[in-house]
Amino acid sequence: MSDNKVSRQKPCHHCKNRSASVPPGTSTIHYEKFWLYRHCSSVQQRDRQAQKAGRLFSGLLAMNVVFLGSAFISSMIFNHVAITLADVWILLSILKVLCLCWLIYYLLGTSRQPHAVLYRDSHAGPIWIRGSVLLFGSFSILLNVFQIGYSAILIQCKSRVEIVFPSIEILFICTQAFFLWHHSKDCVQVQHNFTRCGLMLTIATNLLLWLLAVTNDTIHVEMESQLREVEQRLSGNDTTSCTCPNTTLCKVFQKGYILLYPFNTEFCLVCCSVLYVMWKNVGRRISHHHVPHIKPKFKLQGVVFGPLLGVIAIISGICVFMVYQVQATGSTASRQVFVMYYSYYVVLLPLMSMGAVIGTIIHALEKRELDTLKNPTRSLDAILLMGAALGQIGMSYFSIVAIVATDPRDLLNSLILSQSVLLIFQNITQNVFIIDGLHRQPFVAATEARHTGHAGQHAVASELPGEEETTTSSKQEHTPMPPGKEEEMKEEEIREAHDQRSVSMLELGQEIRKVSISYIQSYSHLSWKRRVLREISFFLVLCNIILWVMPTFGAHPVFENGLEKSFYGYSTWFAIVNFGLPLAVFYRMHSVGGLLEVYVTA
Repeated sequence: MSDNKVSRQKPCHHCKNRSASVPPGTSTIHYEKFWLYRHCSSVQQRDRQAQKAGRLFSGLLAMNVVFLGSAFISSMIFNHVAITLADVWILLSILKVLCLCWLIYYLLGTSRQPHAVLYRDSHAGPIWIRGSVLLFGSFSILLNVFQIGYSAILIQCKSRVEIVFPSIEILFICTQAFFLWHHSKDCVQVQHNFTRCGLMLTIATNLLLWLLAVTNDTIHVEMESQLREVEQRLSGNDTTSCTCPNTTLCKVFQKGYILLYPFNTEFCLVCCSVLYVMWKNVGRRISHHHVPHIKPKFKLQGVVFGPLLGVIAIISGICVFMVYQVQATGSTASRQVFVMYYSYYVVLLPLMSMGAVIGTIIHALEKRELDTLKNPTRSLDAILLMGAALGQIGMSYFSIVAIVATDPRDLLNSLILSQSVLLIFQNITQNVFIIDGLHRQPFVAATEARHTGHAGQHAVASELPGEEETTTSSKQEHTPMPPGKEEEMKEEEIREAHDQRSVSMLELGQEIRKVSISYIQSYSHLSWKRRVLREISFFLVLCNIILWVMPTFGAHPVFENGLEKSFYGYSTWFAIVNFGLPLAVFYRMHSVGGLLEVYVTA
């Protein structure tokens, strides 16, 4: 915020009551206060201690809320008679109403106070994060609409809470998405402790919603009961249990709910990450040298082989995914489908690991300095990458133990074993590559921009004579014909139309040549290190996208192949997969954002 804009704002009561001994230039700084440290001699020391105390107490609030909600959810799982799903929904609805009250208060009250947001963190809330919040939030709203429709059709055997809960959820998602889109970069300077507690309460609520989505298998139990209902009807035994009627609308609501279910878990995790960065930025004062003067932008120049190989990986993955889904949604997936699915992973994962290793080596060879400035967003990115990778790594180790203990020499088992080992190695190498790239300072591309600009000017200049010849020839052909010659006029009109089409085709060809020449020149001016880094980053982006799409939209052979399920038991393996699979999906999505950052800074 500029100094002129700050000076036009009304002074708040903190600024009015400030002593005259405060030096000029600090009148808009609101130092934090806390009753435990009111006797500190130094204002700066009291501010630091109050900041630590505020974070401590707000963290304790979130911890107690998470433990309370976890106790409710665990009681529902182990003793579903005393604590039902409706009881958990009532608790979460109360928490969401409290969060809604705080979000509305922040939007209408806190953020509009004088000097409330003096600084904005340029690294927090990048466009891909806010875009994913809107995308997953939209799908989550559609998910709740399907749930409301499904419960309304079966209202005779459904509880009223099953309609009220998703309705409150829709309001919560809309308000939270609006809040994060507009205020994810805020560094709040007023009402520090109240803002921290509100943010932590919202984080705890999102974590509990994610935990409920991970552990709640009600929809799958209903699907199995309805399959048994269909079998009983075919055998002639009618029943009066709560089943979806044989209507298209009910089937659409049911299938849509199952299809969109993973997006709700992703929305909760993404919101938690953005809210945590906002919590860290409360009371943060950013100096001018922390603000980047030139922000690197995403440009699809200087990459050829990475997009080509990535598109091949995506097309192959979509084909494998479609074949698997057709087989899996049938009666029983055949053994060949599992072999094809795991073979795709066994081929793709070594290529991704090799690219990450090569990129890490190039990072070690280049002369870019490390970015040592304080950056909560980058620290959170590293924590999330390491933490989310634990889901996939944990499932892989469980699969390795199960396969080694049974029959590792079988073809399908050997493929599963190879995929598990390769997944562990790929996650580790990719994390090292992304985290190392995020801690590097961006390249200074001013000289290369000048070279590219001169080359583009020469390319345009070389094309101008041709354009002049075309225009002069067209002017010569536009000379008027003498009157009284209608046939010659018609022939001339036909000739002019043909000439105009040929001129437009020539102009189109010249534009294509200009774009091609500038693209080739920008690619050739990049150093080989930057070129390889961009190729690897873009290839890994596309690979992580297809590895995110396949488990998100229903391809779960880790649960459907039956090997680990028979080894550990249904309930144990179901809990392992429900905990690890959402983290694995979140890891792929978060890796895409980190790799895009590496690509842009390269």
